[in-house]
Amino acid sequence: MRIISKRKLIECWEKHPECKRPLTNWYNVSKKVSWENINQVKDTFPYVSILSNSRIVFNIKGNDFRLIIEARFKMELLYICWVGTHAEYNKIDANTIWDD
Repeated sequence: MRIISKRKLIECWEKHPECKRPLTNWYNVSKKVSWENINQVKDTFPYVSILSNSRIVFNIKGNDFRLIIEARFKMELLYICWVGTHAEYNKIDANTIWDD
């Protein structure tokens, strides 16, 4: 899968160094797969939440962090919408947020 944009992951781990390894792991695994549907995502990462608008929430580092992506399976694209702590996640609307 192509992932847009790794910059958001880097910004998160620069702010929270403890999430660098798990975010790097998510990135490395996700860029090597060719998911065609959400079931394949769940096979790779069983603890995901499915939202509207093709959005998927990943629990990162034992659920200390959350990563929201928008998946375009036919185009093999994952757009990183937002990444942050679980506490920050509780303050946003995961269905609409888009960090630029």
